[in-house]
Amino acid sequence: METVLAPPPAKGRPREFCCEAALGAALRVFWSKGFDGASMADLTEAMGISKPSLYAAFGNKEALFHKALDLYEREKLAYVGQALEAPTGRGVAERLLFGALAMQNSGNDPAGCLGVIASVACSAQAESIRADVTQRTASIHTALVDRFARACDEGDLPEGTDPDALARLLASITQGMAVQASSGATPEQLRQLVDTALAIWPGR
Repeated sequence: METVLAPPPAKGRPREFCCEAALGAALRVFWSKGFDGASMADLTEAMGISKPSLYAAFGNKEALFHKALDLYEREKLAYVGQALEAPTGRGVAERLLFGALAMQNSGNDPAGCLGVIASVACSAQAESIRADVTQRTASIHTALVDRFARACDEGDLPEGTDPDALARLLASITQGMAVQASSGATPEQLRQLVDTALAIWPGR
């Protein structure tokens, strides 16, 4: 775990802080407030560092968000990669939906989806953030389409199934789950969404 030396204060020795822990704190702020809503004061207070230390370690606010998005994808969306490794198309859907459900019900993180929150950022500075989120979302979509196309070839999805439509259906459900969680939906209500989606899933 990387430890960064903050720029020295006017007097005394420089402070040390854990870069990964500070980034995790920044992620929670962005996740709760969005890019535009998170002020530098919010970020530095949560990270426990000064503004010069933030700039020295992470760059500006925009660069910090991109790094937080990397962390979010690496840790919070790890279930997506695990879902793609399922032996059947239905297994992919199950792992993806239950992974999303577990994240929304963890109680340790803000409700909602960081990608959805970032995609509605409206400042000019947020253009690169929207582009980054769009690219990451498209990459996941492509991976799901490819996996469902393989499932069609292997016969565990019915003939005529549209892999692209299935991938978009799952994205709509997981994003809707995040929106409903942020609006106060209960774990039981979110579980009903998952159960209903799997009940209408094509094939075995």
